[in-house]
Amino acid sequence: MKRHLTIMSAAAAVVIAMTVSGCGGAAEAGGRRDDGATEVKELRYQGSANAVTLPELAQDLGYLGDIKLNWVGNTTSGPQDIQSAATGQTDFGGAFAGAVVKLVEAGAPVKAVINYYGEDEKTFNGFYVKDDSPIRSARDFIGKKIAVNTLGAHADAVINTYLQKNGLSAEEIKQVQLVVVPPNDTEEAIRRGQVDAGSLGGVLQDKAIAGGGLRSVFSDAELFGTFAGGPYVLRTDFIAKNPNTTRTFTTGVAKAIEWERTTPREEVIARFTRILQERGRNENPAALQYWKSVGVPAKGEIKDEDFTRWGKWLKDTGIIKGELDPKKLYTNEFNALVTG
Repeated sequence: MKRHLTIMSAAAAVVIAMTVSGCGGAAEAGGRRDDGATEVKELRYQGSANAVTLPELAQDLGYLGDIKLNWVGNTTSGPQDIQSAATGQTDFGGAFAGAVVKLVEAGAPVKAVINYYGEDEKTFNGFYVKDDSPIRSARDFIGKKIAVNTLGAHADAVINTYLQKNGLSAEEIKQVQLVVVPPNDTEEAIRRGQVDAGSLGGVLQDKAIAGGGLRSVFSDAELFGTFAGGPYVLRTDFIAKNPNTTRTFTTGVAKAIEWERTTPREEVIARFTRILQERGRNENPAALQYWKSVGVPAKGEIKDEDFTRWGKWLKDTGIIKGELDPKKLYTNEFNALVTG
């Protein structure tokens, strides 16, 4: 597929990460390690407009204890979010598993600690076209434009895998053009014919479907079933210096995942709406009514297959040269709901 880089390169992120590694930035207060040193108790992060992230929910539910979240703005994409964590601009970030592999392979000192998004029969990413579009199969995408939120991430890998599984050659796949479009603008880009198809997920997908006139050609859940899409990462030096904070954060997110899974849908939406309205970021809670499920499987536990699933795509794009070693990418050590 044609690709035009629009984000800071992983290599550049690594250089900056090495420079700031070991530097502070987050406030420190209370909480001590076994050696008596004070641990960070304020975590800088990027949010998502008109949405409530799992850490934000965990804080509202009291699952983060004395840890406070410090919102520094909204992320533009998963790769950008984890690069911000790698370079010390934030303390944690989340992205598609393949984007995490790319950053780590480039030498970034980060490690995944818990999955934060995933796909199931209720929550998934679909690839949509207008009702009257001639696109009905993988081969119909040749020569067409598909809107994605960023390159080198979830939608990119899913599209590539879908085309490969349906028999397209590497040369044919190169003729499918991915166009970067902000998620909030994707629906309109499809309807106006600015792109031939687009990736839609979550509440944006449900809102688009409710508006009529669009149909799905395929979805990632149809390709893989229920699966984890990506984890939150922290810098390895942060984890080493703040093991208790890391454990509280990771376990708090895991508890928030299970809260969403076991709480009636109406109650989840009501809580999201209140959080959105009370934090004062001038957001519109209307899309929250389309929320269906948390999507994340197994208490956020990370598994080898969360990364190896994308092995062929990672090789084809040159992100990895040999065999992928997923064990160096993640740890479940700090998720008390998994370790017991």
